[in-house]
Amino acid sequence: MGSTKRKPEDSTTPKKRRRKGKKNLTSNPEAEVPDVNVLKHSTAEELHDTAAGSTSRADPELAQTDKQAISDAENTRRNPKHMEVAELKEEDIATDGVLTKRRFEELNLSDKTLSSLRDMKFERMTEVQARSIPHGMSGRDILGAAKTGSGKTLAFLIPVVELLYRVKWTNRNGTAAVVISPTRELALQIYGVVVDVCKYHSQTHGIVMGGANRKIEADKLQKGVAILIATPGRLLDHLQNTPGFVYKNLQVLVIDEADRCLEIGFEEEMHQIIKYLPKKRQTMLFSATQTTKVEDLVRVSFRNRPVYVGVHDKREVSTVAGLEQGYVVISSENRFLLLYTFLRRNLKKKVIVFMSSCNAVKFYYELLNHVDIPVLDLHGRQKQNKRTTTFYKFCKAETAILVCTDVAARGLDIPAVDWIIQFDPPDEPKEYIHRVGRTARGVNGKGKALLFLLPSELGFLRHLKAAKVPLNEYEFPEKKLARVQPQLEKLISTNYALNRSAKDAYRSYLQAYASHSMKDIFNVHELDLNEVASSFCFENPPRVNLNIMGSGKGQGRRGGGGAVGKGYRGQHHKLREIIRQKSTGHGFSASNPYGKREGGDNRQFSR
Repeated sequence: MGSTKRKPEDSTTPKKRRRKGKKNLTSNPEAEVPDVNVLKHSTAEELHDTAAGSTSRADPELAQTDKQAISDAENTRRNPKHMEVAELKEEDIATDGVLTKRRFEELNLSDKTLSSLRDMKFERMTEVQARSIPHGMSGRDILGAAKTGSGKTLAFLIPVVELLYRVKWTNRNGTAAVVISPTRELALQIYGVVVDVCKYHSQTHGIVMGGANRKIEADKLQKGVAILIATPGRLLDHLQNTPGFVYKNLQVLVIDEADRCLEIGFEEEMHQIIKYLPKKRQTMLFSATQTTKVEDLVRVSFRNRPVYVGVHDKREVSTVAGLEQGYVVISSENRFLLLYTFLRRNLKKKVIVFMSSCNAVKFYYELLNHVDIPVLDLHGRQKQNKRTTTFYKFCKAETAILVCTDVAARGLDIPAVDWIIQFDPPDEPKEYIHRVGRTARGVNGKGKALLFLLPSELGFLRHLKAAKVPLNEYEFPEKKLARVQPQLEKLISTNYALNRSAKDAYRSYLQAYASHSMKDIFNVHELDLNEVASSFCFENPPRVNLNIMGSGKGQGRRGGGGAVGKGYRGQHHKLREIIRQKSTGHGFSASNPYGKREGGDNRQFSR
């Protein structure tokens, strides 16, 4: 591939910019689970084969651009005689709060698209679809405010597919539509929907994302990919370094989960991408929240005033009706024993366990499998093939346990999840809502969620209540806990690999705790390190490096400063003395007691 970077077409620099009655967990009632359509792709290899085959109809010779198709596409967007936008009235919204009374057949869609939707068993539109698709098919720019699980993927894909069908777009014209997604898993999910919607269409489609084979991607782009799904970093890479990537005729740009793209550090990449792409295009941007950074991105993304499509939530609670959710107050030393006991009793269920760091996921994955509790793991430090295979394996499984970081918390449509366990509390209520949103999905969906809290963390409930999240308190008597702590401590002390993983997880737990945004509730100084160590199966707190900024291969390992050892057993106030030790700048120090980098690194523990 060529090494010379291509300059953006536009060199202009953008502007900077509650407690209800207690319930007993030991009753373990069976939960009804929704019958959700499973994605067709079961493995990374199968998905890869599909993506590879999607460009097989490409013209082997990149001949002259089909100017007529491009002209037709532009005229279709500017003069959409085929679509009248009908206002969605309140009476059109069904009482289930998810679907409307509007049917896809009411839209002027092609028979091929309607056939695909029937195969996907979609008849009625969700609110965001009913409000967005007519405007999208009319060529209007759209600024959408909709939460995950609202059905917005079809809201932007249907207008794209219909546009390319009507103008008979071919590979000679290059890429007509780009859909940007913040994470690889979400990109794969969107691509799966593209495959289904395009089942009877001839348009080519593909996906480019970090961790995948770049050369294979470049070869496909050079042959022509009409609909491209991409993560920001890899898309920018191809825009700069893949000469045969024809994007000058781009008709539609879609930015999905724009707030998430910016939250995880892709702000600069997003602005660079906008500068590379042609200005004469239709843009659809969807964001669950409106932040200052999102507003900045909106300003540089739209040339014309967009149509605002807001799906306003009128429910009294922020989570779905089919979700039964609660919390349990547990000491640090019994946290893992409770998790172990719970998983032992729910091996025939589909469970997701959220943790705060990649190292914690890695350790508990290894430990649980070692003690004959089969689990899958998913986190951002895995190779892409492993992440993809694990994701689709869990999606297809009827019963399974997935231990993961927040990489699986947002947007992903995982079928029939019975329980969401938040072993580590989220950073804020919004993330709590995204996590529990992996269960009780769809119409009549059922599911349960359980939040683990230390006694010192009960203040978090106030924030959840303010966010309209209703929780019951569950009880789990200590006498019901599995009495395996001595055996676990012996295992960790004698197994070198598990011992090392446990130390990495212990250190990352303290670092993630110290970087929590609600420091008045999640105060690292209040932790009893001896109890924390017990949750990682140590008899005594291990000596670990607590500095955040240095180097190292382990998650959160950042160099010198501060150690914790036997001398501090039961003396949690000593953590303050440790933190005051000399460090190398941005780690734990007297001037920076929580060890959080200025400006924050949101990608550190959540991917």
